[in-house]
Amino acid sequence: MDRPAVNEVILPQISREFQIAARMHGLRSYNDSLSTPILATKLYIPPPRPNAVLRPRLIEQLNAGLRHKLTLISAAAGSGKTTLVSEWLADCRRPVAWLSLDEGDNDLTRFLTYLVAALQTLALNDAKGIAVHLGEGVLRALESPQPPPTEAILTALLNDITTVLHPFILVLDDYHVIDSKPIDDALALLIERLPSQMHLVIATREDPQLPLARLRVRGQLTELRAADLRFTPAEAADFLNQSMGLNLSAADIAALETRTEGWVAGLQLAALSISMRGRADVAQFVQAFAGDNRYIVDYLVEEVLLRQPERVRNFLLHTSMLDRLSCPLCDAVTGQNDGTALLDALERGNLFVVPLDDQRHWFRYHRLFADVLAAHLLQEQPTQVPILHLRASAWYAEQGLMADAIRHAFAAKDFARAADLVELALPAMRRSRQETTLRGWLMALPDALLRTRPVLSVHYVGALLISGRLEGVETRLRDAERWLNPAAEPEPSQPMVVVDEAEFRGLAGTIAIYRAAIALAQGDVASTLTHAQRALDLVPEDDHLRRGSAAGFLGLVYWTRGDLDAAHQSYAECMARLLRVEYVSDAIGCAIALADLRIGQGRLREAMRTYERGLQLATTQGEPVLRGAADMHVGMSALYRERDDLNAATQHLLRSNELGEVIGLVQNPYRWCVAMARIREAQGDLAGALDLLDEAERLYVSDYFPNVRPIAAMKTRVWLAQGRLDDALDWVNEQSLSTHDKLGYLHEFEHITLARVLLTSYKRGRAEASVLDAIGFLERLLQAAEEGARTRSIIEILVLQALAFQAHGDIGAALVPLKRALTLAEPEGYIRMFVDEGPPMAHLLEVALEAAAKHGVAPSYVRQLLTAFGKVENKTPVSHALKQALIEPLTERELEVLRLLGTNLSGPDIAGELVVSLNTVRTHIRNIYTKLGVNARPAAVRRAEDLDLL
Repeated sequence: MDRPAVNEVILPQISREFQIAARMHGLRSYNDSLSTPILATKLYIPPPRPNAVLRPRLIEQLNAGLRHKLTLISAAAGSGKTTLVSEWLADCRRPVAWLSLDEGDNDLTRFLTYLVAALQTLALNDAKGIAVHLGEGVLRALESPQPPPTEAILTALLNDITTVLHPFILVLDDYHVIDSKPIDDALALLIERLPSQMHLVIATREDPQLPLARLRVRGQLTELRAADLRFTPAEAADFLNQSMGLNLSAADIAALETRTEGWVAGLQLAALSISMRGRADVAQFVQAFAGDNRYIVDYLVEEVLLRQPERVRNFLLHTSMLDRLSCPLCDAVTGQNDGTALLDALERGNLFVVPLDDQRHWFRYHRLFADVLAAHLLQEQPTQVPILHLRASAWYAEQGLMADAIRHAFAAKDFARAADLVELALPAMRRSRQETTLRGWLMALPDALLRTRPVLSVHYVGALLISGRLEGVETRLRDAERWLNPAAEPEPSQPMVVVDEAEFRGLAGTIAIYRAAIALAQGDVASTLTHAQRALDLVPEDDHLRRGSAAGFLGLVYWTRGDLDAAHQSYAECMARLLRVEYVSDAIGCAIALADLRIGQGRLREAMRTYERGLQLATTQGEPVLRGAADMHVGMSALYRERDDLNAATQHLLRSNELGEVIGLVQNPYRWCVAMARIREAQGDLAGALDLLDEAERLYVSDYFPNVRPIAAMKTRVWLAQGRLDDALDWVNEQSLSTHDKLGYLHEFEHITLARVLLTSYKRGRAEASVLDAIGFLERLLQAAEEGARTRSIIEILVLQALAFQAHGDIGAALVPLKRALTLAEPEGYIRMFVDEGPPMAHLLEVALEAAAKHGVAPSYVRQLLTAFGKVENKTPVSHALKQALIEPLTERELEVLRLLGTNLSGPDIAGELVVSLNTVRTHIRNIYTKLGVNARPAAVRRAEDLDLL
């Protein structure tokens, strides 16, 4: 069994398929509404300023940039980036989505949620005039217990965007606050694949970590920088005299423009100071300008503050630590009731107040202005800073805005309050998949405080495991456990603190389940069993979520050991309990496990019913369907392939593709490639099958589901069909496989593949041992599969036994295991299990058909199999049919290709010989295989020789 990489262990792995353990520390229903609270003010497009300076040269550049993918506006604070963009958009005829970023958006899930929320503010239609709601499936996926990979999420979003009829713009303002490589990588991927319908604008104080150089070279980037944004002398004159209402001389304007270097914020602060001083002091004021922008800001803000009434000055200082301003919030922080009047006055006075909504309920200070105000507050009134933060924290908590409440509690260094709030916020943070933010909060809490908080200690374990870290988890679990049995510990120096009593009561069971997860990640199956059973002993019968989690771990243990019946029982209990508490998405994940187990037991019809039930669960609520629906189609495809209904199998894979990766669980792309490879193999396209298996190998992500059909073994079987025995033997040596190995379920598929290699070696005269050794090995494999009641493996082993006896020349002995294989396979409708074995099996089935009455073989089933081979028409035995012409004759070109297949020429060599493309040659080969009823080149040549086609 492949073990998960260190950075992918535990919770992400479990939840990728049946999504149980991730819920243990989230406890929520998938049907909840969107749990990330969306602040509408972040999506508000700032209105153009009244009497703004017209800047046609920059507007023209922005309009021209719409031909490219990205417009980057990168300049220092106070350069007028946001103002310029809002002025431009006011006259832009394209729909616009806006997102103002803040430091809380460094969590990838939160960032993507807000990005989609911004796009959903647009009123867009597709080519048919139908309204397009961008990203609905993406939001649902982001809310799921384990979101899909970022690439899958972005692919789904980009697919939505491609359906939009008219172009639109998305603006990301203040991107400099983002310091997250996952977000940078996600945005880079979005830009790389951006459809022409969308144009992205980024406003930032510093260049983002994006592939700007590549975009420049490709002509996909428009850039506006500080030099572009600076006011020209004419614009400075317009701003000072028209917008700010001053009547300055040309000399004074020139001096101010020179001293500020056209810096917009500097000019605005200068204008405010001049308006307060009066005309007489202008010359003296201008001469006082010196230094760089930082000193100018300090000087000018001080100038502005000194001239404010004490009431206004205190209001500015006391509210400077707020990211957003509203009248109730300001009143709560300042302890006054004049927030409404003061905010109105500040806006009218152009005192760096920016509205955040049309109703003027929310504002913010200009970033630069706020920074300087906060510095003055800390310098002048340091004891007030924590008090103000705590007032803000209390107000936000009352409004249910826990992230802001926690942030201000941390800013006040009131860690006890922060811990209380984090414990209350845990369920919502889990629901909204903001593990990065949650982990940051927990890591910021003092260690001594965490040791007195058992609920937080356990959730810290969850945060560590989700991030792929095992180090430190045992210490945290013990910190929590000591409070569960205080009699066993010395009297603590500090009392235990619990905010969520219900969660505390369930901690013992939760800890046991976490320990089961840790043990399984470490490959300790016995300990996994012990901890899962302990969880069941600790968790009450009506706690369906935790009992379901424990049952799921027991199912994994039994599955790993090859006891498929016990594994199925445990998983069935897990699924039933999850459905009782309406964890529908988790139950859909369970369906995959249940179907896989039934397939291993050879019960294909029950597996199909399981997939159908899973699909029903995923689609009952209508559009958009729940995650896992795409996986059901992939599973059903594999079953239709076994029935030899390749058309239906392909259609299900296409349907899975239509739903998109975002509607599939993390392993779905891997499973999809394997299913399609098997279809290609059945169609005779062995090269195409190998390409798909290579892709599946790349996509495979190790998880807790036993990897009982490794890709390397699948590829080895295709190599055998291609006649590449040396490659197959190399695989045997690399895996150190031997007929003397201890047998077990985890390596059963590989050992059956080894038996295939041995039989092929014998047929080619290259085997060191006799075919009887292979038969003996198959007998051992059969006994092991029978002990585990793994009927699928039993049927395959019996088929190989029959072929081995046939190769040894003992047809009578071959019919014995063949009869049993047919008896087991017929009720479940197996077809490809036999057809994939090619001509030797067809010949053996002919013999079985002729001796059906004697050997008790059902002739109708054998005839059905021979029909699938293309060997029976009007019940004519194949031995006679081979002497007749083909039902569908080969074309002249196909005959030409067939003759070259009998040589040592490779596919590319054949293409060169015929002066056609390699794809054309592959198409001809597929047609040849279909018409001859074979699935490999050597078999095609042998069949052609039998028919005298060469």
